[in-house]
Amino acid sequence: MKRIMNAIKRTGAVSLALILAANMAGCGKKSLLDPKNPVSLTIWHYYNGSQQAAFDALVEEFNDTVGREKGIYVQGYSQGSVPDLEAAVRDAIAGKVGADAMPDIFSSYADTAYEVEQAGALADLSVYLGDEELSKYVDSYIEEGRIASDGTLRIFPTAKSTEIMMINKTDWEPFAAATGVSLEDLRTIEGVAATARIYYEWTDSLTPEVPEDGKAFYGRDAVANYFIIGMQQLGVEIFQVENGEMTLHVPKEELHRLWDNYYVPMVKGYFGAYGSFRSDDVKTGDILAYTGSISSAMYFPDQVESDKDTHAIDYIVMTAPVLEGGKNYAVQQGAGMVVSKSDEKHEYAAVEFLKWFTQAENNLRFGCVSGYLPVMKEANSTEKLDQVIGDQGLAVSPKTYDCLTTIFGQMKDMTLYTNKSFKNGSSARKVLEYNLADKAVEDRQSVLRAIEEGKSLEEASAPYVTEEAFEKWYDSFCDALNKSIDE
Repeated sequence: MKRIMNAIKRTGAVSLALILAANMAGCGKKSLLDPKNPVSLTIWHYYNGSQQAAFDALVEEFNDTVGREKGIYVQGYSQGSVPDLEAAVRDAIAGKVGADAMPDIFSSYADTAYEVEQAGALADLSVYLGDEELSKYVDSYIEEGRIASDGTLRIFPTAKSTEIMMINKTDWEPFAAATGVSLEDLRTIEGVAATARIYYEWTDSLTPEVPEDGKAFYGRDAVANYFIIGMQQLGVEIFQVENGEMTLHVPKEELHRLWDNYYVPMVKGYFGAYGSFRSDDVKTGDILAYTGSISSAMYFPDQVESDKDTHAIDYIVMTAPVLEGGKNYAVQQGAGMVVSKSDEKHEYAAVEFLKWFTQAENNLRFGCVSGYLPVMKEANSTEKLDQVIGDQGLAVSPKTYDCLTTIFGQMKDMTLYTNKSFKNGSSARKVLEYNLADKAVEDRQSVLRAIEEGKSLEEASAPYVTEEAFEKWYDSFCDALNKSIDE
């Protein structure tokens, strides 16, 4: 009352009305929840296995503590995979027969969230979060969530990821000792390509009676990331989005460098892609190293299992290589959570849960199992991670721990980047993911057939690595991108 009377003296009746309205709004938010009549929330996600178990445990803890106190009850449901989740959301929005009702909260990547936002189905989270609260989160994570045309927040960052390089240490060491290569050679993408050629030639030399049977050294998951981040490292934003409008930038010189350092090594057999993921290829002994998400660390094998040999392996974790001379950009990825547009009570309760889930201690507990980065600034440190592990008595996989701490140690020196969302962004990303990768696999098979007919690797691969071959691919690539955007 004293505060209000002082306000009367300072500002008069008009300002008093504004102050009273603000106080009533604040009280109204608090009175939305009633512990005696809890709000029930459903969450759809794509977590499975240990990730789902960790998420479910946190949901249960929330329900038993903060949720019980405030009047919020949360139920989580795994939809299986990311595509399954996206399909379920689209069916719910479309009101398809047999589709479930829209959940209150669901996991979503930016491109899918953008589609749902365009349909007018997402809540504006800015209403429920002040500037001080938002400032506690990693800035680029919050910026990624501002997908509405007016710049308001629609994606709540809950767990993020970037890429690392993982190496089969056990089989790397004899190769390095025999050839003089070092881990420093793997700091750049060009260095990886050069090392991969040496590895191919070295493994080929081990069986002189069989010509051209060298092995691939390296592979990468998410070729789209290679394009987006590689171009960014070279100073080019391939998808430049302003005011919801996307401008495509595909300069030939920069794309030639990406072609030289992915397609050419793939066609020559220095790089490889055989299983569903490159960690699968490490397990079968088809490659020694790969670039992939930090969450893939849990799938890095403990042994190589091939037709000829089975043996235990150790691992090395490094930051993802950067194009030589390029800026130190790294991909920012990982789904956030979005809140379905409904009523103020459900939206407010949903944000209360998400704020609790992303508190440093809770978020790190999830990250220790899932391999995801926490989203609050204070949580992104080895010291904080060690504190949570000690306080909670957590058992953390050494691979996951090493991946998290490797990134924590480099976050000040790298810039995390993800392109802004735009219409048909998912289709455009698919072109980046499959256009060159599929061509590389197909052309590699043609090279192998030519080798079987008696040609050397250089003779067999020569038609595929000419300037004419690049020009032809470049034109088809640009056409495919433009069609995906305009469809």
